[in-house]
Amino acid sequence: MDGMTHASDRRAGIGKAAISAKGGMHLGSRIVLDDEFLSCRSSVRRFRRGEVIAGAGVLIDMFARVHTGVVSASTMLPDGREFIVEIIPKSGLIGELEVLRRQTLSLEYRAASNCELHFFEGRLLRDMYASDPCFREKVFSRALARISELELRIIANAASSLQSRLASTLLRLSAVYGKDAANSGDELIISQNDLAATLPASREKVNQCLRRLREGKIIDGGQGKIRILNRKALEACANGAVSVK
Repeated sequence: MDGMTHASDRRAGIGKAAISAKGGMHLGSRIVLDDEFLSCRSSVRRFRRGEVIAGAGVLIDMFARVHTGVVSASTMLPDGREFIVEIIPKSGLIGELEVLRRQTLSLEYRAASNCELHFFEGRLLRDMYASDPCFREKVFSRALARISELELRIIANAASSLQSRLASTLLRLSAVYGKDAANSGDELIISQNDLAATLPASREKVNQCLRRLREGKIIDGGQGKIRILNRKALEACANGAVSVK
């Protein structure tokens, strides 16, 4: 992956692959590996918030595991707007499917917060995929889950108001941030530009909805941070049961 600064190396123990057993509609619905599986040398690289980790169209033979922080995966819409397709949490992988398929990256990956990533050679994943039928099945099931999740998001976005979509997005992001033991999930570190790109919607309209949620004491915060104050009320907004004006 290009655009990355090498920091240090580490050696992990030998073990077997593991897939996250948690269900539900979360943005981080990806293949997740235990540290024990990563059996050979890895590069540890750190990125500041906003830095590009890897650009779309790049052919890679490495995959990365998010050790700390979160990473966004985005593409450009036909009208030139950015669309953040996925927010990848701690323990999520980057480039695993492209490595298996020997394809170029279709999305741009950027540090959504200060983060640390561990990079591994693609052959590790391919060897495991070729030798372990159970692992192949889990990879296939995870890929289908991610496709299904994106389809449901698109359908929900088409049928919901912007306020409902925004509330749903904040709850999904809360689940992502909550994967880190250092974060309860109530505080989200995301800029208004990135939030608008996640929906996607214009920044002005997103700001209006955020202001209404703040006035209703449902959320608080500023300067790239959002704190959820009333989760039940936010869930009601997401379900369309309550409209904050």
